[in-house]
Amino acid sequence: MMLNEAMTHDSQPSVFKKMKTLLPFLGPAFVASVAYIDPGNYATNIAAGSQFGYLLLWVILLANLMAGLIQTLSAKIGIATGKNLPEICRDRFSKKTSIFLWIQAELMIMATDLAEFVGAALGIYLVFDVTLIQAALLAAAGSFAILEVQRRGYRPLETIVTGMLLVVALAFAVQTFSAHPEARPLLSGLLIPRFDGSESILLAAGILGATVMPHAIYLHSALTQRRIVGKNTAERKRIMKFERIDVTIAMILAGAINASMLIIAAAVFYKNGLIVSDLEIAHQHFESFLGSPIALLFGIGLMVAGLSSASVGTLAGDVVMQGYIRKHIPIYLRRVITMTPPLLLILSGINLSKALVWSQVVLSFGIAFALVPLLMFTSNKQLMGKLVNHRLTTLIGWVITGIVIALNLFLVAQTFL
Repeated sequence: MMLNEAMTHDSQPSVFKKMKTLLPFLGPAFVASVAYIDPGNYATNIAAGSQFGYLLLWVILLANLMAGLIQTLSAKIGIATGKNLPEICRDRFSKKTSIFLWIQAELMIMATDLAEFVGAALGIYLVFDVTLIQAALLAAAGSFAILEVQRRGYRPLETIVTGMLLVVALAFAVQTFSAHPEARPLLSGLLIPRFDGSESILLAAGILGATVMPHAIYLHSALTQRRIVGKNTAERKRIMKFERIDVTIAMILAGAINASMLIIAAAVFYKNGLIVSDLEIAHQHFESFLGSPIALLFGIGLMVAGLSSASVGTLAGDVVMQGYIRKHIPIYLRRVITMTPPLLLILSGINLSKALVWSQVVLSFGIAFALVPLLMFTSNKQLMGKLVNHRLTTLIGWVITGIVIALNLFLVAQTFL
């Protein structure tokens, strides 16, 4: 789509016309933001809220701000160059480096898919009271159905994923209201950065370290590269202006969902002296304290978040393969390959919450390989033109990159030592 096709030509100002102008640009950030509410986030946020109450709410706010900047840079590289991040890496790195980056990206996406597929299956298991095997098969069918929508283009996919994101948000809004959180400690936890011992630091590292997902960076650059094309610098700047709004809205929504997870755990579990890190146990306690309808909403939220994020991960896998090595396999075959490991895990009877934790550890190894090239390229004036990063943006980006990489290394060390 060309920019002039997406813009309204009527110059009369009105809220309706402004919204009509903005709507064609909304969507990519909502798809990418699904990565920030995957089942791995559920486990971390609920553990933090149940153990420390509202104390670490500020960490979620900080993590969301960091993620917002990174997704903005990812979107910008697609708008400025007409290429996605893996394609630019292929053009500017050696063939061996590109192959290495492709292999590690595929492994990261498989680890991501493990968490997302397991979360979807667990959500179906909790909502429909079926066996885990049956839930896994239903999760597979659901993810295939979403991929079928993608065959009709990115806009239908963006619409259905955004709808699913809103379902999760609504579910958590009702749960938060039902939990009756305390306003004063909630605001204190949101606005006053502090810790309470080494365990709170570890959980904060878990929240921050799991915030940035490599596949969201790859995918976001692909979603913006040819969606609405600017013919010149002025048009590309205009597109970027609207994309910042897209990112802002999407990240506020994702941040609110993550905050709700912690708030509910604080209001229900921490208040009653319970430390909960297992999602199935959390569901049982929600039923005990808040009633079956609220427990059902928790399960629905987990199911929808898992299904939507798993499908997004499959699309990201297609992007990295085409980008790094110019190869392509049918999207349904890719879906079968990536969901085989979590299916085997479910069949083996392993503790699913532990599987979620281990998937986050594996993801820790791939963060640098997405973030470092992103900062390198968006800071390159020859590549980005007038959309090159401001020096302050680049500085903040490198600080964030350093923090995220350091925290992920810290989590890996804590896991193995």
